Amino acid sequence: MELTLAPRSITALIGANGAGKTTFLRTISGLLKRTRGSICLNGKPLDGLPPHQIVAEGFVQSPEGKQLFLEMSILDNLLIGASNPRAKKRRRQTLREVFDLFPLLEERQANLAGTLSGGQQQMLAVGRALMALPSVLALDEPSLGLAPIMVDRLFQSIRQLKERDLAILVIEQNVNQVLEMADRGYVVENGEIAMSGTGAELLRNPHLRQTYLGI
Repeated sequence: MELTLAPRSITALIGANGAGKTTFLRTISGLLKRTRGSICLNGKPLDGLPPHQIVAEGFVQSPEGKQLFLEMSILDNLLIGASNPRAKKRRRQTLREVFDLFPLLEERQANLAGTLSGGQQQMLAVGRALMALPSVLALDEPSLGLAPIMVDRLFQSIRQLKERDLAILVIEQNVNQVLEMADRGYVVENGEIAMSGTGAELLRNPHLRQTYLGI
């Protein structure tokens, strides 16, 4: 499976459950062993690097299910994201940027992460990933289980992040909404890229409309 990500862009990766989307992310992150092909970030091979080093190089994943430390404060959850040396040097500035993006996190920073609603926890998960200073931010099912109003707020925040010179990769079951904001999209079927194009092109594709949108 091959795709290219560009700065200041949002790329959608869509497909049915079990198609290989999360496996793809976990392989890039070094959590699974690559069996073929190569992985490069800014021209530098990531092959063989441990997960923490891949994060330090700039590929940061906000995993499905958020995976927060619910018995720790919101602030401590964020600071954990800045654990690599490069991010640690700038964590005060980055924390300010995260609070500007998600003001509620600043208001409640002393509270336990477990006191947040599902949508607020997702904001915290994204904020924690941003604390690692990614050049590529991968979001795995960010809207899963969220109320529609929280999905809208979260997607608006993702649009704002594009202006930070980030390459953003979004795995998402909310096909219509993610393709509406995506600069480019890839459809995964059986572990392979079945089709690709701009978000608008894929939304007009008859196969995609029938298979994933039911229209």
